[in-house]
Amino acid sequence: MAKRPSTTPRRSHRSKVLEVRVMSPRIAWLSVLSFAGKFAKYACILAALAGAAWGIWRGIERAFYKNPDFNLQVIDLNPNTAIDEAQLAEITRIDLTGSLFHINVEQVVKSLEALPEILSATAERHLPGTLMVRVVPRTPRAWISTGGASRQQGGLLVDESGTAYPCPAGQMELAAALPIIVLSAMDGHPLRADTVISHPQLRHCMRLLDSAITADGEAAHWIETIRQTSAWSLELVTREGCVATFGLGDHERQIANLRTSLDHANTHNLAVKTINLIPKHNIPITLKNEAQFIKATPVSEATPAERSEKRRQRDLDSLLDRN
Repeated sequence: MAKRPSTTPRRSHRSKVLEVRVMSPRIAWLSVLSFAGKFAKYACILAALAGAAWGIWRGIERAFYKNPDFNLQVIDLNPNTAIDEAQLAEITRIDLTGSLFHINVEQVVKSLEALPEILSATAERHLPGTLMVRVVPRTPRAWISTGGASRQQGGLLVDESGTAYPCPAGQMELAAALPIIVLSAMDGHPLRADTVISHPQLRHCMRLLDSAITADGEAAHWIETIRQTSAWSLELVTREGCVATFGLGDHERQIANLRTSLDHANTHNLAVKTINLIPKHNIPITLKNEAQFIKATPVSEATPAERSEKRRQRDLDSLLDRN
């Protein structure tokens, strides 16, 4: 007969350990000495490392920073119209008598690129004593103004991207031959340096200027001002005082007619006062010192399908001979 399992639970025998920590002045002192020893060991290691680092730094300083062979001797700046060596040293606050290694080339680049007239810049140290700096100045397309038209140093120029910047001294000779774009004062469209001009009239005026330069590479030299006079027309004034009215489009034809009219007038010792180039035919023209308005015979597009060059010359002769 199988025995029935006992239901009486077994009791586990667990030993109890009593931990006793004994503290005495002697034991405490020994603990302090042990901690101080470890601290001293680590302090010695840190001191050795610091001493080695200091020694290395002193060696580098003596070999490079205080070595007269590495003093700044030359600022190699590429020829440009924005800045010269003296202005570069003043703007970047370079110590001209210090070591080349004391110059922070990253800060030099930041200082130069912060100038509105500079598009980009780079700087490098070339041992033993040359700081090479390369700058790309902005290329002006025209002057911009909301008031009286003038060309002077510090006046606002606008580049290909539509960014305005004050005219530096080095660009005065180049900028003196550029036209002035006169913009109407408009709230929300201020003219500020180092910003892209958002004025809506600038786009129309620049489009006309681009068309004129495409037709004649010297157009910027004979255009005095360009402005938008209405929602549908632009006004171009030449250096000789001719006032030409253009539309907002079809500039290629209008520029061609303007150049032909001015050239023909010059050959006859005449000066055009006003010309409205918007009509394709019967272009209105007035001559200087003429009292009455003259309505021209047609000045057509120079296309073989429509009219020959001979007919074009005859029409202009008919117009200008009325003076």
